[in-house]
Amino acid sequence: MRRVVITGSGTINALGHDVPKTLEAMREGHCGIGLLDIRDVDRLAIKIGGQVTNFDEHTHFNRQQISLFDRFTQFTILAAAQAIHEAGLTFLGALADRSGVVLGTSGGGLNTQDESYRAVYEEGKNRVHPLIVPKLMNNAAASHVSMQYNLRGPSFTVATACASSNHAMGQAFMLIRSGMADVMVTGGSEAMLCFGGVKAWEGLRVMSKDACRPFSANRNGMVQGEGAGVFVFEDREHAMKRGAVILAEVAGFSMSSDASNIVTPSTEGAARAIAGALRDANLNCEDVGYINAHGTGTAANDKTECAAVKNVFKAHAEKLMISSTKSMHGHLIGGTGAVELLACIMALRDGIIAPTIGYEKPDPECALDVVPNIAREAKVIATLSNAFAFGGLNAVIALKSA
Repeated sequence: MRRVVITGSGTINALGHDVPKTLEAMREGHCGIGLLDIRDVDRLAIKIGGQVTNFDEHTHFNRQQISLFDRFTQFTILAAAQAIHEAGLTFLGALADRSGVVLGTSGGGLNTQDESYRAVYEEGKNRVHPLIVPKLMNNAAASHVSMQYNLRGPSFTVATACASSNHAMGQAFMLIRSGMADVMVTGGSEAMLCFGGVKAWEGLRVMSKDACRPFSANRNGMVQGEGAGVFVFEDREHAMKRGAVILAEVAGFSMSSDASNIVTPSTEGAARAIAGALRDANLNCEDVGYINAHGTGTAANDKTECAAVKNVFKAHAEKLMISSTKSMHGHLIGGTGAVELLACIMALRDGIIAPTIGYEKPDPECALDVVPNIAREAKVIATLSNAFAFGGLNAVIALKSA
């Protein structure tokens, strides 16, 4: 089987509008979560989120593009531009035919839906913009990236709630490894921080009103975020031949389904996905030095995830570093795994482990090294990135140093 590497990365999220700023914020343990600046925020019980600030769509897109691009698509296009520029690729001829896009999202064009419902139901309008459907569809971002960069190979969108981007990146990895593609643009995006998006999540009663504190005994829920993370995955031989800078190697991927409950996670299901990623990557437990946790800050997720890590890694679990960067940028739902993969790359390339900020009180049920509050220098050769979604859908990616 062919080996797969990462040659480009891009992001926009609450911590920064690009990769360098995001990684700097992660190193400093900066919190990008703050008061929401959205319409009708006074009608919400939850008024905080990991919002992308200082963002003006008119700076990046013309009026025609804005009529076609929902906020989640805008984020994707900006992150993809960074990743493809860093990879140094131009997609022409045979390479265009063997390159594609797989992206993850959960809410898709939720901002567009929210605005359109408001116009029809609250303002009493009888017509909406004729391009609403292509603007709100979940595959809009993937389609626009494929058109902008002439990516004529496999292109589609994955929607598996909070595991969407990990599932998408896993599909991209397998397409290249199997020989169906040479290059894939992959990752995920989300823009659910609108009135309807936040109000819907309020109904689940899993949201914090003040902060995201994964693994801390006094945690009180998750905090939503928004943004995108996009990468260029490439056949290793193809990348080596053209002299590309390799950020990391995608060593393995695994998926599992709890097949048990629509919202309550399963330790056994998560453990099978973690163990499967190790097997697929041909890694021993002792090879892994860092895990970027799903780590939502909810009691159910944090305890289940820690139990799954202990079940798989046994004694080595006590030597592992495990942190949740959601404490800094919030939970990007379908886009979250893509932004979190940046922390894994930083660990491998720079020897910096992103912290779990907001950690105040140890929880005996989460008794692992959660890298509390302050980033740490450490040499690691392999990392895992966990994603566990509502519906019991689990996706774990293993990376190795380049």
